[in-house]
Amino acid sequence: MMKLWLGLSRAIDWLNERVGRLCYWLVLVAVLISSGNAVVRYTLDKSSNAWLEVQWYLFSVVFLFCAGYTLLHNQHVRIDIVSGMFSRRVRTWIEIFGTLFFLMPMAAIIGWLSWPVFVDAYVHHEVSTNAGGLIVWPARLMVPIGFALLLLQGISELIKRVAYLQGLIPSPDEKDEGPSAEEQLAEELRRQRGDAA
Repeated sequence: MMKLWLGLSRAIDWLNERVGRLCYWLVLVAVLISSGNAVVRYTLDKSSNAWLEVQWYLFSVVFLFCAGYTLLHNQHVRIDIVSGMFSRRVRTWIEIFGTLFFLMPMAAIIGWLSWPVFVDAYVHHEVSTNAGGLIVWPARLMVPIGFALLLLQGISELIKRVAYLQGLIPSPDEKDEGPSAEEQLAEELRRQRGDAA
């Protein structure tokens, strides 16, 4: 039975990994739109609220849709100084407790409450109050989708922690994703100093 659950966990991880990698490109698109908008505004003295709102939409997609991706890669904020004092098993139980009683209820409630807001904006063809602004329902839809992705990733993390406690997989908190950008930079600087000496 646990193999089926781990298969579901892998499918959720795959989904949030793909969504996160797609959102990398949205950051670039937002920067290009922002830069283009600034250049046009200062050189041609023309601007549009629609371009500003597109930037806000893209930022919202990245922020909301990458919450699950962040959880997948164990990059969310936690108090390591406290949790570091406990054994790996105790930390795993703390993660299970936090996921069950904080993360999942919060994500489910926000997703549930945001759905009628989206439906209302869609049904009434709500448009931004800014002159030349965009339709609002796509922005409203981002909230339930983002929290659904976070909720799914919470389920995946819960499955992995239970599997770890059963001895079926290694600790999910020890994801070896290679050196961080800071570690890579420090290594490169050490190499350059060694080459220069």
